[in-house]
Amino acid sequence: MDRILNALAMLASPQIFLMMLGGTAAGIIIGALPGLGSILAITLALPLTLVLGPEASIILLLGLYCGSVYGGSISAIVINTPGTPQSAATLFDGYPMMLRGEGGLALGWATTASAIGGLVSSVVLVLAAPLLARFGLKFGPVEYFALGLFALTCVVAVSQDDLLKGVLACLIGLIVATIGQDPLTGDIRLAFSSFDLSAGIGLVPFLVGLFALSEVLWRVSERNTDPKPIGKVGFQLPSLREIFRRKGVILKSAMIGTWIGALPGIGATAASMVSYAEARRTSPNRAKFGTGEPDGLIASEAANNAVTSGAMVPTLALGIPGDPITAVMLGALVLQGVTPGPRLFLDSPDLVSFIFIGLFVVNIAMFFLGALICPIFTRILRMPEPLLLAMVVALIAVGTFTISYSPFDLLIVLLAGLAGFFLRLAAFPLAPIVIGYVLGGMIEQSLRQGLILYDGNALGFFERPISVTLFILTVAFLALPVLRNRKKKRAVPVDNLS
Repeated sequence: MDRILNALAMLASPQIFLMMLGGTAAGIIIGALPGLGSILAITLALPLTLVLGPEASIILLLGLYCGSVYGGSISAIVINTPGTPQSAATLFDGYPMMLRGEGGLALGWATTASAIGGLVSSVVLVLAAPLLARFGLKFGPVEYFALGLFALTCVVAVSQDDLLKGVLACLIGLIVATIGQDPLTGDIRLAFSSFDLSAGIGLVPFLVGLFALSEVLWRVSERNTDPKPIGKVGFQLPSLREIFRRKGVILKSAMIGTWIGALPGIGATAASMVSYAEARRTSPNRAKFGTGEPDGLIASEAANNAVTSGAMVPTLALGIPGDPITAVMLGALVLQGVTPGPRLFLDSPDLVSFIFIGLFVVNIAMFFLGALICPIFTRILRMPEPLLLAMVVALIAVGTFTISYSPFDLLIVLLAGLAGFFLRLAAFPLAPIVIGYVLGGMIEQSLRQGLILYDGNALGFFERPISVTLFILTVAFLALPVLRNRKKKRAVPVDNLS
């Protein structure tokens, strides 16, 4: 109890409180600007941490981390452009809600789900950090491969209109993920003698081009002589009754995000995809997914924000970064003289308590700051559409270029945008491409490492309980739609007789 009171007393310090508010607000704004993202937000703050104390530095970084992950949902909903890769699944249902005039409610759901997901994962972090850390250590290459296959089954869920096109789109994403250096041998693949391609295709330029630029091209191609004026989109919180009615998907998605966040190297993007797929399988409103169903939006946002606390489990308990963002934070902690690892809980218990309480406070602050900042961003919707589209293109170009200051990234955005536009014309779903790209690297690397581990014997993959469980779940989720369709076909003659 004394540690909690000491942590609250430190958070009440004017400097630390301002760092918390400023970091969270800056994170939301940076996350909402397409192409910037969490890593850039934290990296820009690193020089500032050199002149701050450990507590002020940590709360600033936590605010930037949580705020930027949530901020990506704003642009995903408003302009169909995920501000961060973690919000890629948010636009599947968030943007359709905006199109039918429920943009304010979509922003309210995203803010609510993000805050609840972050708070739930913070509770789990406090209660089960050592347990989750030990469980995360049990995941080797075989388990990661099984998890990747399980996550790929969500392609079935997001491609119900045309499964063949969905599978082909997923294969496109898997192929794109193999471009560049082989992670095991170092060989260059599919680079076609291009030095720039040898480093692979970055997630942000590929994602921004595929969704955002293709959306701009799609709108320009539409010949609408009488465009409907875009009204003001504010900020509308869902009612307590609605939140309580959807508590199941919120809590389950938060737990999925926390669990995947505790697995080193997976990240929030994969967590949001897995959570979205799981919600689409089990939600009573699954038939509405992709058309503006709040459950889909909730699943993505609750999961990706839950990763923020989940990823701190291996970072603090083991000194192993939970994702690329916490890898940067790990470096910042070391600069402050803090050495994450098992002894951190013994040597610096007050600091650990401060981090735990800080995550709670940051997620609460994120909720209120989001409610204030969202209406500001939605004002851009009142601009004439040509000006709005021009602004989107400018944000795409500036945001993408500032990641690595590479003109090649701009070329990737252009090519991905053109590809996305023509795929839309051919009625190919874009979501499976992202799913294949995000999970492709993990699946390939873990498969090859697992084969090396078992001397090329794939049967060894079925000797591990966790992987076998995931394989069984994968087969079950693939078989369920087939069995459901057969049941419907058998019921048709009965209906006709009646």
